[in-house]
Amino acid sequence: MNFEWTPEQRALRERVRALLARELPPDWEHISRHGPGSPAQTAFSLAFCPKLAAEGLLVPHWPAAHGGRDAPAWEHFIIGEELFAAGEPRGPQYMNANFIGATLMKFGTPQQQARYLPDMAAGRAVWCQGFSEPSAGSDLAALATRAVPRGGEYVINGSKVWTSYAGMAQTCFLLARTGAGKGGIAIFLVPMDTPGITVRPIPSLIGHGDIHEVFFDDVVVPAAARLGEEGQAWAIIGYALSLERVGLARYAFSRRVLDRMVGELTAQDRFADSAVRAQAAQALAACEAARLLVYRVVDERARGLPPSAVSNLARVAVVKADHAVSDFALAHFGDALCGDRWPLVLAHHERAIAAGIASGAAEIQLNLVANDWLRLPRESRLERS
Repeated sequence: MNFEWTPEQRALRERVRALLARELPPDWEHISRHGPGSPAQTAFSLAFCPKLAAEGLLVPHWPAAHGGRDAPAWEHFIIGEELFAAGEPRGPQYMNANFIGATLMKFGTPQQQARYLPDMAAGRAVWCQGFSEPSAGSDLAALATRAVPRGGEYVINGSKVWTSYAGMAQTCFLLARTGAGKGGIAIFLVPMDTPGITVRPIPSLIGHGDIHEVFFDDVVVPAAARLGEEGQAWAIIGYALSLERVGLARYAFSRRVLDRMVGELTAQDRFADSAVRAQAAQALAACEAARLLVYRVVDERARGLPPSAVSNLARVAVVKADHAVSDFALAHFGDALCGDRWPLVLAHHERAIAAGIASGAAEIQLNLVANDWLRLPRESRLERS
């Protein structure tokens, strides 16, 4: 495989870096320290994304009819890689660019596309995902939130938990049960200001205001709010998550943090220690493995191939890179992690705690590879008990 970038791709990367150097404030590491849901980063991201859109760098891969430039998958990915390395100044709007918008283009009605895509393309829309529930995390088939048909409407009751960005989102990409079994699930596009919705923040290490509980009490939405058909949810979710993993360049942030720590240890004459160098090499290898696996996922998409097990393995590799760099920070910057001297390192370390759960637990990714791709025999419930 040829890993050389074309002159156009290198120029694009430099263009994104120049924009970041121009737009990110000097105290960006402190602003982004508490995550995309914090008041400071929320305010910045809401101002930054329209500028990114004006430069044609927010959704370049979208069709021109929906506000994009019909750019190839690699162009969108290069932009995302640089933004992740910088601490993801798009905030929650990376979800719009990576998978929510594309999912609406594939499964949405013309009316839904006309309502939601223009604001996404302009950098004005914030969405959240209503997937996990108190008794249905990785096992989404166990969800209990119900959407009961009533004439030309649905009445939604239930709750969601660990919902990122719900406190600032305008719309929820909601998974709800309309019938029995896996086929009785549908997706709804629900405005967050609909009567009956209550949002409560959940304090956590991964960021201030990042995750929430969301309660739905007799929330009424029109049938036109349903995305696709009843029972089509699994196909839609599978499509959306395959796109999400393409955009998951979080290893770039891990690599930046690792480079910063190595530079500091070198300045302190501590990097000559062979044990320190060995652990740094292991963390670097984990970052490179994640990068190359994610590149394979992008290559598959660029060639129009269907999602494969590589996307699941890339997700696991990104988690391993997060943890390897976090372990290095804990071993050699442990005291600094108790204060605010190293906001970049501290932010990475805290978010790495949840890395193995967010966007689908690493164990679930491995199960999907074993079941769906390798066709390994499944252990019976009796054997597991």
